[in-house]
Amino acid sequence: MSITSTTTRTTTPVSDLPAAAGRLLRRPGARKVLALLVAGALLGPVANALWGSGSWPHELTVSLTGPLGRANDWIVNNRDSHWVFLYFFGYISQAIIGSVRAVYLLLLALGWAGVTAAAGLIAWRAAGTRAAVTAVLSFAVCGLLGMWVPTMRTLALMVVAVAASIAVGALLGLAAGLSERVFRLLRPVLDTMQALPAFAYLLPVVLVFGIGVAPAVLATVVYAAPPMARLTALGLRSTDRGVLEAVESLGATGWQRLRTARLPLARRQLLLGVNQTIMMALSMAVIASVIGADGLGDRVYQALSTVDVGAALAAGVPIVLLAITLDRMTAGRAAADARRAPGRTRTAAVWATGLLAVAAAAVAGTQSWPDGWTVTIAAPVNRAKDWMVDHLYSGIPGIGGTADWAAHYTGWVLDPLRDGLQALPWWAALLLVALLAWPIGTWRTTLTAVLSLAAIGVLGRWDAAMDTLSQVLAAVAVTLLIGFAAAIAVARSTRVERLLRPVLDVFQTMPQFVYLIPVVALFGVGRAPAAAAAVVYALPAVIRIAGQGLRRADPSAMESARSLGATSGQQLLHVQFPLARAELLLAVNQAVVLVLSVVIIGGLVGGGALGYDVVFGLAQGDLATGLVAGVSIACLGLMLDRVTQPTKGARDA
Repeated sequence: MSITSTTTRTTTPVSDLPAAAGRLLRRPGARKVLALLVAGALLGPVANALWGSGSWPHELTVSLTGPLGRANDWIVNNRDSHWVFLYFFGYISQAIIGSVRAVYLLLLALGWAGVTAAAGLIAWRAAGTRAAVTAVLSFAVCGLLGMWVPTMRTLALMVVAVAASIAVGALLGLAAGLSERVFRLLRPVLDTMQALPAFAYLLPVVLVFGIGVAPAVLATVVYAAPPMARLTALGLRSTDRGVLEAVESLGATGWQRLRTARLPLARRQLLLGVNQTIMMALSMAVIASVIGADGLGDRVYQALSTVDVGAALAAGVPIVLLAITLDRMTAGRAAADARRAPGRTRTAAVWATGLLAVAAAAVAGTQSWPDGWTVTIAAPVNRAKDWMVDHLYSGIPGIGGTADWAAHYTGWVLDPLRDGLQALPWWAALLLVALLAWPIGTWRTTLTAVLSLAAIGVLGRWDAAMDTLSQVLAAVAVTLLIGFAAAIAVARSTRVERLLRPVLDVFQTMPQFVYLIPVVALFGVGRAPAAAAAVVYALPAVIRIAGQGLRRADPSAMESARSLGATSGQQLLHVQFPLARAELLLAVNQAVVLVLSVVIIGGLVGGGALGYDVVFGLAQGDLATGLVAGVSIACLGLMLDRVTQPTKGARDA
């Protein structure tokens, strides 16, 4: 009996293998992977025989150095004489400069008291009393830190840039929302605008407009307009069809349908677009300082060059406060309107009283913040930084120091990963991307991912892109490890969530450059500090998205798991994680995008690879080097997006 049962147990799994294989092949993802493996087995030897199996073959590259170099020379030689620059770009530049100057003079005329009162009044009108208190305190702190004048310069630049970004984005979104053809044409353009690093398009803007306020505003518009366009189009395209049919049945024209139905119903998406545009514009404040924009960004950038953490923090905090204030104004607009609805008859009187208070404050106050009302934080912050460097940089018993950690991270993680990616045959890398993209996407998204990676090779930046990719993958792994652990704590404890919320707010709104300064002091120069800054910058988004997904797990499913005796770990692995799959994948996607954006800036502190090429091209005015590297980064970002973000309807593809 025992022999028979043993034989049965041994042979039964073998007999079930065909059935198991059949069940596996009935899954769309498995069929896709099998098809790609067969294609790779057939085409791999052919590609190897024709072009080799090492790095991207030189025969398949295209050099753009000549055409871009000639375009660079033509722009430089004709910038002061050609009619296009004198009568078209020149007028645009003068209009931008004049607008920024007018806003700045208005802020100076109001004085510190008038500006603070006006900020409180606008915040109260937009989002309620709490937002008004936040605005007043934020502007007061900007003055206390001795940053009133730089704050006003940054605010003037941002007012013009945000207004232009909203106008451009709304027009593009309106066209995309009303026309399917325009939507399909604009989508890849918006993808490229958001994926292309800011340093890459700073170079052509500087070549055309020179150094100063105008190129800074235009670069900010290019970076900040896409969210407004996307959300405007989303709001218009998702309008309730029943409402539109009802309005149309009443004889309304196309303009009347837009004004009375579509725009009001898309109001939430429009406000979210304004919010995201403001956040994106403020994140450009420091980067714009590289090409001559004055204000808080210039203070942060100058502090980076001298590794002055205290000065950088003193200028970075006002940027954070501006971001928080403007975020509260726009994000709380709808809720504030609902709360004020019953008392709307008295709004005009209160509004007039507020305007009189602003005027009285402007008359009574001085233009700049009083010198005697300032607090210096640079010296104590620098002393704290020096203490940390002295005690943490090296010599910690048993674990070494941050310098040792950076060396180990570079030698044990980054170098092997980079060498492995660069040694991977080029056709195998394309196959691997397809294997990652197709099971979670469609053939279109897979083709986009593969062609994006292939375009990097065609542009001749394969090895540098593999170096950048190794830095991104390593930093993303650390970000997800820490971020998911923190998200689990946030999901399980309301107290932890409340404690982390202000920390995450500060980390998400702090300019990217500010992170580079302390990590350079602690880790030295190289790829490790760029990775550390990227991890710190990307963590808040990962914690927020993953924590929200885990907290929103179906209570009935959780209760059922507990009633069956599941432990806390089992509930997490078998209930919360599966139910939060969409949010977790979105967290991975956002980690990739945010890490990539900071790793590129890491080229300023020794990160090398594509980031260094972009920074070098901007510094030397080399359009070919900077723009080609920037396009390669955009292609890398597009590829990573397609292999980390599932496509709706992929199961049916």
